[in-house]
Amino acid sequence: MGTPLDDSGLDTIFRTARTYNGYLPGEVTEADIRAIYELLKMGPTSANMQPARFVWCLSQEAKDKLADCATGANPPKIRKAPAAVVIGMDYDFHEQLPWLFPHTDARSWFPDPEARKIHALRNGSLQGAYLLIAARALGFDTGPMSGIDFAATDRAFFADQPSVHANFIATIGRGDPASIFGRSPRPAFEQFNKIA
Repeated sequence: MGTPLDDSGLDTIFRTARTYNGYLPGEVTEADIRAIYELLKMGPTSANMQPARFVWCLSQEAKDKLADCATGANPPKIRKAPAAVVIGMDYDFHEQLPWLFPHTDARSWFPDPEARKIHALRNGSLQGAYLLIAARALGFDTGPMSGIDFAATDRAFFADQPSVHANFIATIGRGDPASIFGRSPRPAFEQFNKIA
């Protein structure tokens, strides 16, 4: 059993962490995103399938390309952020299972293309959540969003990988407190939980 995080660590990851709409000046480097990835890849997925595929947008050109795929109020958030990331999911994740889950023939467990889409969405979303937590753990703030044209995002970032599709996106940086509003309500345990 691991050592519980102290209150400061829990605040950093969950309690006082927020979704940011804007960021303070400063860059996110390739070393930073590699550090985030080295943490997030350790989070559990079914049969270690690791279906998420990430495109890290550090250049202004890449951020502009992603902003062109975004909807609503999201484009300027992406253009101005130090970094952004496309969290994709590979519907053909099973092709990687011989080396990701080598102690049995896990590839044969996923013959149905429609079922693979469900597994990719579920486990790829988990990996996207691990990304947000890893970034927070390393002192960054994030702005996850799903307001994008998914087909346009696929064409812009995954044209060379037809089995990969966008799931959601996020911005990364040091959050500007002026860009957020008051914390929205969270449900009490008794509202949506049962103990069986």
